[in-house]
Amino acid sequence: MRAALVRQWGRLEAGELPKPKPGPGEVLIAVQAAGVNFADTLLVAGKYQEKPAFPFAAGLEAAGTVAACGPGATRFKPGERVFATAEYGAFAEFAAVPESDAFAIPAGMDFVTAAGFPVIYGTAHLALTRYLRLGPGETLVVHGAGGGAGLAAVECGKALGATVIATAGSPEKLALAKAHGADHGVDYAREDLRLRIKELAGGEGADAVFDPVGGDAFDASLRSTKWGGRIAVIGFASGRVPQIPANILLVKNLAVHGVYWGGHRRRQLAAVASGYAELLRWYAEGKLKPHVSHRVPLAEAARALELLTSRRAQGKVVVTVAP
Repeated sequence: MRAALVRQWGRLEAGELPKPKPGPGEVLIAVQAAGVNFADTLLVAGKYQEKPAFPFAAGLEAAGTVAACGPGATRFKPGERVFATAEYGAFAEFAAVPESDAFAIPAGMDFVTAAGFPVIYGTAHLALTRYLRLGPGETLVVHGAGGGAGLAAVECGKALGATVIATAGSPEKLALAKAHGADHGVDYAREDLRLRIKELAGGEGADAVFDPVGGDAFDASLRSTKWGGRIAVIGFASGRVPQIPANILLVKNLAVHGVYWGGHRRRQLAAVASGYAELLRWYAEGKLKPHVSHRVPLAEAARALELLTSRRAQGKVVVTVAP
């Protein structure tokens, strides 16, 4: 089968792999499209927690039809449309995944949209509902609001009734965030992030922060969040992992939560499933409108990763697998 392969760390290239067979409790998906995530860049570079044996196909999320079911897999039948997360292997014509990681694609959602849905919306929902405990009328700051996870958090924040302050590094990305529901925008390439957030939040500061950026954005969050505020650390797209001065947490009674959605797939599957149930209900109600800025064919999957790392993408990048 065709795949985007890693034969050595740091290089993704087109190639061929044997078609996988579904094991016990697994389903085999005929992949139509695969979502691209920042974690894919780490996987290819050998810096991710998973380090498969060479050669392997990259890719952490897929959408397609069930081609076969392994022993004991009973939730789906061949031909049903599903999206799924995987440890790796989604950048290929076929991918075998535990059936617990697969979910039915709702009517009206195409494969490209479904391929980019699981990780970013799952992360945003989990962070906002479980860790930030975001409520109606609160103020939420979303850093990196023009990216996939940030844009998903903007939409989820609005669905939960919050006032959303989006931050991004260009007017184009802020315009996209506002088109998806953000109430305010702050360009951190041109404005003082700390002062502008406090001003937009009424002077006292924001209630909660969703931060996939880290670096300077996180530093500003510590000082623009109100007493008793909450910050969700999603990742470090800026490249700098911030060091947290504990005295600021103490004085302001701040709570900082690390949110790695992937860890919940194995430890708290029921929470993941219930999160998807609410997310798909919001999608059906028109509250979520996933944005895919680039569709890249499987043979050019390396370019899809470069679009992400160069920050030229807005929303989601998706690799299209079907000819």
